[in-house]
Formats: sequence, C-alpha cells, structure tokens
Amino acid sequence: MLQDILILMRSEMMLTLIIFLLLFLKLGQASLRNETVMNMVNGLLVATLAIGFFISDSGELFGNMFRTNDLLRLEKNMLTLGALIISLQSSQWLKQQQHAMEFYLLMISTLLGMFFMLSSANLLMFYLGLELSTIPLAAMVNFDLHKKQSSEAAFKMIVSSAFASGLLLFGISWLYGTTGTVAFAELPAGLNGSSLQLFAFVAILAGFGFKISAVPFHLWTADVYEGAPIPVTSYLSVISKGAVLFVFVSVLYTVFSGMGEVWYNMLFLISVATMIVGNLFALRQQNMKRFLAFSSIAQIGFILVGISGQSQEGAAALIFFVLIYIFSNLGAFGVISLVSSATGHEKIDDYKGFYQTNPVLTWILAIALFSLAGIPPTAGFFGKFFLILAGAGKGNWLLITIAALNMIVSLYYYLRVIKAMFMDHNPSPMAKIDIPVSPKLALAICVAGILITGLYSGAYQYIYQLLS
Repeated sequence: MLQDILILMRSEMMLTLIIFLLLFLKLGQASLRNETVMNMVNGLLVATLAIGFFISDSGELFGNMFRTNDLLRLEKNMLTLGALIISLQSSQWLKQQQHAMEFYLLMISTLLGMFFMLSSANLLMFYLGLELSTIPLAAMVNFDLHKKQSSEAAFKMIVSSAFASGLLLFGISWLYGTTGTVAFAELPAGLNGSSLQLFAFVAILAGFGFKISAVPFHLWTADVYEGAPIPVTSYLSVISKGAVLFVFVSVLYTVFSGMGEVWYNMLFLISVATMIVGNLFALRQQNMKRFLAFSSIAQIGFILVGISGQSQEGAAALIFFVLIYIFSNLGAFGVISLVSSATGHEKIDDYKGFYQTNPVLTWILAIALFSLAGIPPTAGFFGKFFLILAGAGKGNWLLITIAALNMIVSLYYYLRVIKAMFMDHNPSPMAKIDIPVSPKLALAICVAGILITGLYSGAYQYIYQLLS
C-alpha cells in the first residue's frame, strides 16, 4: 500500500515535501535570502516535473477516491511547468518582497489542491481539492499588503468564491440526494433527467462558471486581475483556470454524459455570451492586466465551443489549447511583469514606442499576442482551429459562425497593442529594461512553446492518443 502511494501520488508527495520544507525553514527562522529560496523551490519544481514525465503508472487509491493515469499525469505536468515559468518570471518581484517563502507556501498549496482535484474520482474529493486550491489563492491576491487595491481584490474574490463554492456544494448535495452516490463511475447510472437533477446540474455549472470566468459569472475577474500582483494574476489566468477546465470537461463527458442535450444548449448560450462580452469589454481597456482579463474571458468562450462538441476531439482540443495558453499568456504576462517591476507602467499607452528601446521584449510580447489572437503560424491558431473543428462536430454552424466573427473582433484589440509598440511614435519611450537570467529563461520557454507547438503537430496527436 505504501509503495502504491509513493508511486501513484509521487507528484503530490513532492509538492507536500516542498510545503513541509518551507514550513520547517520558516518556523526555524532560517535567514535565507530570497534568491536562495527561489532557486531551491525552482529546483524542486523541476524535480517534480521530471518524475511526472519519466515514471509511468496508473491505478486507484483510497477506495477509488484518488486515481491517476497517463492523461492526468500530463495535465499535472502542464500545471507544474506553468508554475515553474511563473516562479522564474517572478524573480524581480520576489526579490523586493519580505515574505517570499510565504508566497511559495501559498502557491505550492494551491497547486497541490489542483492535483487532488484532477485525480479525484468522486465529488467530495473534487470539492476538497477545489477548496485547497482556492483559499490560499485568495491570500496570494492580497500579497501586496501595502496596496489597498490588492486587499479589495482579495475581498471581492473571497466573497465571490464563497458564493460559487456554496452553489457547487448545494448542487453536489442534490445530486447525492437523488442518486445515492458521489462516485464519478456510479453517478451516470443514477441520472434520469429529473427536475431536481437538472437543478443540481445548473448549480454545479454555476460553480464551474465562476472558476473559469464564464459569463455571467465573470464579474470578479477584471478587478481581481488588476488588483493582484502580476505573478498572481498570471497564476489565476492560466494555472487555476486550466486545472478547473480539465476537471470540467471530465465531469461533463463522464458524469453528465447522459444529459448531453441539456447541457449542450446551456453551453451554447454561455459560450456565445462569453465570447461577445469578453471581446467587447477588451476593446475599451487601457490597463494591460484588465485587457488580458477580458481577453481570457473571451478565450473561455472559444474553449466552451470546443467542449460543446461532446467528442474525444473536443477533450483533446481543450487540453491542447490549455498547453498553448500557458505559453502564450505567460509570455505576455512575463513582459508585463518586467515592465511593471522596472517602471511601474501598466497602461497600453505606456507601450508606445516600446520597440525603439526594447526590441527583444517587444517581439516576445508580439508573438504572445499573435498566438492569443490565433494568427498563424503561432500555436494559438492551431489551438483555436481544433476547438472550432470540435465544435463543428455537432453541426451547429450558427455557433461556429459566431466564434469565427468573434475571432475577427479579437484581432483589433490585440493588434492595437502591437501597433502601439511598433508604429506609434513616442518622444520619450520607456528606458531599456534589463532582463535577468530567470525571466529570460522563462520567456525563452514561452516563445519556444508557442512556435514549436504551432509548427509541430505531435502534441495534439499525443493528447488524442491518451484519450483513446
């Protein structure tokens, strides 16, 4: 039994080891420099990534409450890679913090909760993992203790998250009451489409909708993104949403597969509203973090189009798109983080003439925005192509047409930033920004990921095979 736990839960055990190590160092009042803490955690995250890739095994634990397989390991490795990139990008910001160790304690705790959520095989295990990943995240949002805006963002997130978690737990309770089980494998047999079960599904969908910022559950997103420190905003936009999306598609395709026609109509309306609202609000943003917040809302709309296809292609397209989104969004946030740490500027107008003094950072941000916009040959084009192709499997050409039109609209606000950097004249552009080693490595990983996954199709094929 112990051997099975050590093998099947090796990623979770590694994260637990990091948490306990940081706790012992903190309680022992070890006088470590922030750079030492960062290097130690980054090394352990690399080790976690390595053991996730190079050891393969599948199975269940704790009465089939915890399960793992090749697909779940891939999803965990993607999240670990994203956390590692964020850690590397945050070096300049963390060097200025008094509580770098606490930041890593919170971040690794949320990542551990996401891992348990991904491997959950029943609704209670899923809910426990979800709460473990959410509560420390709210503390991370409030990490800039001297900024009132950060505290307001954390308060808004806690209140909204508590309401969404209550809805989710309410739906789980009704589902258990009508089926007599919370196990994913047993729930489909107990679903008969009754009014109570439909109500339970709506409550669960609302809880998921909040976590992924789907309209109309998105109202917290822009304020929290703007108020949180940029590394935390990066984490919220990519790692947190990616983990919930992985579970969301699994729950829809397994637990609620028998109610496909019902939730397809709901996803149709939510995806259309999410794409339109995200794009329209992104058009009028001036703050880069709010701009990327509404951009991420619009991206969720495209993801829901792919999920609505109710096929293996839809699940593969989602996982592939999250991989691309990790590289693209973190590439954009990496540049924004460097600029904010060096100059304090976060407005789009501040980037006018950026190419004059920072050509390398300009091109990195441009490539990331091209990928988010879905412009070939970047990976974002293929990600959106596979999502729309999966959505087309249901033959709903109205939905596909709306998605295509929204892609055209999104080009405008992404190209607006690129125009400001390359074409707008600025008599006093930002000074040249030095790129330290850690952020440089993180940005190199992002750019390589965007280009390689765009030009090489093996990633999508590998994901598709794991789903077979």
